[in-house]
Amino acid sequence: MATLEIRDLHVTVEADNATKEILKGVDLTVKQGETHAIMGPNGSGKSTLAYSIAGHPKYTITQGTVTLDGEDVLEMEVDERARAGMFLAMQYPVEVPGVSVSNFLRTSATAIRGEAPKLRTWVKEVKESMAALQMDPSFAERNVNEGFSGGEKKRHEILQMELLKPKIAILDETDSGLDVDALRVVSEGVNRVRDTGEVGTLLITHYTRILRYIKPDFVHVFANGRIAESGGAELADKLESEGYEAYVKGGASE
Repeated sequence: MATLEIRDLHVTVEADNATKEILKGVDLTVKQGETHAIMGPNGSGKSTLAYSIAGHPKYTITQGTVTLDGEDVLEMEVDERARAGMFLAMQYPVEVPGVSVSNFLRTSATAIRGEAPKLRTWVKEVKESMAALQMDPSFAERNVNEGFSGGEKKRHEILQMELLKPKIAILDETDSGLDVDALRVVSEGVNRVRDTGEVGTLLITHYTRILRYIKPDFVHVFANGRIAESGGAELADKLESEGYEAYVKGGASE
């Protein structure tokens, strides 16, 4: 069973000609088959955690460890992290002009699996996943995210997740900008992957609405660069009624 372990993680970023510490000692364990929701206000460090784990060069890790199955993630290049089984669905997916969705997906799958998928099987797999996500089949021949709406970009992120079958999936505000119908379709895609029991999911969000569709095993409240409180799904209900103010002011234990 794959396990992502984060221990005493400290991260800084350069902003306005100064070094600012964003993460101030994060401890978290995500196991294959578990769903963890990370919730917190803007600026609390949620997205910094996601991009630091993924290897974004903007962020500098000054202390702590991140391991996947005992292997040092921080020593891996970004592509090595993906091949090891880590996946990041971005809050703002980027456009890749000149690269079709079908070529992008098959090239990615080849890199992950170590060999190219058999074409006939692969085409069937892609078509079925696109249909489940209510994506027009013609999108397979369009350039990656180019001219896609916000909802279409998010569906494409989940399409990648379904086809690449990671061990650990980090979903950074996947619900951002989605209407209620798109939210339902995207959530169903996440649940299909999760229900295989083969992926650990780290779901980063501001709001509880996506948690009505994707039921977390654990909820963690992020505030001031660290986890202020952890609990079960009931903690999300508390946040819905009380908000984050007590955590931001340091009213909760750290």
